[in-house]
Amino acid sequence: MTTTAPAPDALWRSRHRVICALGVTQILSWGTTYYLLAVLAKPIAAATGWGYGWVIGGLSLGLLASGLVSIRVGRLIDDRGGRPVLAASSVLIAVGLAALAMAPSLPVYMLAWLVLGTGMGAGLYDAAFSTLGRLYGARGRSAITSLTLWGGFASSVCWPLSAFLVDSVGWRGACLIYAAVQIAVCLPLHLFAIPAEAPRERFVPADEPASPRPRAAPARTRLVVLLSAIITTMGIVAVTWSVHLIAFLEAQGITVAAAVTLGALVGPAQVGARVIEMLGRGRHHPIWTATAAVLLVATGITLLWVVFPIPALALVAYGAGSGIFSIARGTLPLALFGPDGYARLMGRLATPTLIAQAIAPSATALLLETAGASVTLGALVTLATLNILAVMLLWVLARPRSAGATT
Repeated sequence: MTTTAPAPDALWRSRHRVICALGVTQILSWGTTYYLLAVLAKPIAAATGWGYGWVIGGLSLGLLASGLVSIRVGRLIDDRGGRPVLAASSVLIAVGLAALAMAPSLPVYMLAWLVLGTGMGAGLYDAAFSTLGRLYGARGRSAITSLTLWGGFASSVCWPLSAFLVDSVGWRGACLIYAAVQIAVCLPLHLFAIPAEAPRERFVPADEPASPRPRAAPARTRLVVLLSAIITTMGIVAVTWSVHLIAFLEAQGITVAAAVTLGALVGPAQVGARVIEMLGRGRHHPIWTATAAVLLVATGITLLWVVFPIPALALVAYGAGSGIFSIARGTLPLALFGPDGYARLMGRLATPTLIAQAIAPSATALLLETAGASVTLGALVTLATLNILAVMLLWVLARPRSAGATT
């Protein structure tokens, strides 16, 4: 339920503090969970004797746990606000990382990833976007876009840092240091920078764009299913890319050090594309952002697949596409369906995506080991191309209502 009244000044003025706090915690949370194994997987396998596929399987298990808790997380944020949920995520990620560092066996390692996955479901983009959507309503688009500028630095910051820590203190020491960072940095930011509680009845400022008219149930269902398919496909591509990028580059004769350096280009490309999107100030519908994103991602993967002589260009194209897709993932549901129930919808959209991402790393690791990097990249090209067709279909299904939808 909403009422027409000015937005609380203090709440709106605090948005820069909230975005900066969430930006720092997103960099650290993504870097110490989702992006962790891109650098640590091979050292873990080498030090423990556990198979590479089993090591990558830890992330799969974590993503599965993340998907299973996402609906519950969305409901909690809708009911109680994001602060307690995000704070809990910091604790869970810290506990999971500490358990990872001390894991004496593969079963304990997998159990640690279950805890990490629960923390991921409560603290990564979907939870952060839901928090901003609940706080700022339809005007949350600008806040979500700003937050993704921060998140784009996660791999650029944490991949080199992880490589340095592994060389200095080993993979177990790196996990312990990251656990301490969650408690010393992320937890206080979540507790003290995020508003304690957003009002249950969200205030609508006079300048807030009108929400889209409610859609008939069948039309809404078709849009939700198609949007879920697009997000899920992109999620499969993204997790495969983030986990196996170093292996893809090594297969082309690039050294590990050079591959890490090249991989660090993805973050700045994500941020650069997000800056361009932000400069548009929401004048275009987010479906344009989604379209540009899937085209750029498909271009980047294809260039890497055909062994383009300038691999940096492939990484920049992919990074730009994945960067602005993060914006579309948060803003497109808001534009198509409005802010009411937004956190719950984000939770429902996240569940199939994360479950698919849970399966993808192990499946593609097996494909990589048996068929090689070229075949694996070819499979990603196919998925990226299918996503272009799906977004074209979204244009058709969303057109009758999207003209009046909020941007």
